[in-house]
Amino acid sequence: MPAHKPADHPAVSPFLLVADARAMLAFLAATFGAQELFRKTREDGSIQHAEVRIEDSVLMIGERPERAPALCGSTHVYVPDVDASYAAGLAAGATSVSPPTDQPYGDRTAGLRDGEGNLWWIGTHLAG
Repeated sequence: MPAHKPADHPAVSPFLLVADARAMLAFLAATFGAQELFRKTREDGSIQHAEVRIEDSVLMIGERPERAPALCGSTHVYVPDVDASYAAGLAAGATSVSPPTDQPYGDRTAGLRDGEGNLWWIGTHLAG
């Protein structure tokens, strides 16, 4: 077992710096079933660092300093049911970028934009 990283973490994990980490954690739980692994808060109650697991991946989140510019990312997540995750994301406050559509490369995909402006590309690989 490698000693250079926690045993239950992949070698690469996206890290999102957001204005409202609590809202982002709620969005990730509602849309992807993310399970919170860790949370460290600052004295003022803001979230300095949090980690969630989505299936075999870990996503890290922190609240950016007030004056720091917004940083938006684009992430792809495979899910068991793209239509259900898309609907859950919309219900959790995301906006549609692309509705669920079967693609010629064998995936059914959709796109969402969360309240921070990040793009979430979600897909389900179709049997083929």
